[in-house]
Amino acid sequence: MTNSVIGLSVDCADAAKLAQFWADVLGRPVSPQPTAEFAAIDASESTQGPRLAFHQVPEAKTVKNRLHLDLISSDFAAESERLLSLGATQVNDVEQGGARWTTFRDPEGNEFDLVAG
Repeated sequence: MTNSVIGLSVDCADAAKLAQFWADVLGRPVSPQPTAEFAAIDASESTQGPRLAFHQVPEAKTVKNRLHLDLISSDFAAESERLLSLGATQVNDVEQGGARWTTFRDPEGNEFDLVAG
């Protein structure tokens, strides 16, 4: 028996709002009829990446993520500025072993990395 990853779920306060942020980041549409309780960005043959599901939970984020998304961009500086304009906040810049990335937070505080590619 084998398993496959079909998607990632993100706990949040406002599912529709956070899904729209990630849809803008990834250039993918939010699935129809998002609500504050649940929203999704589905995978399709024309888009890359897993399905992202956003679920409203009562508790706020309090600690560092145990799992986060890594994005890659060939135009690192321009994409960093675009992420900031969409509502991300910059946390940390790292250069290590020939790699360069910046850690950001989405509007609800979830960390993610942009890797220079």
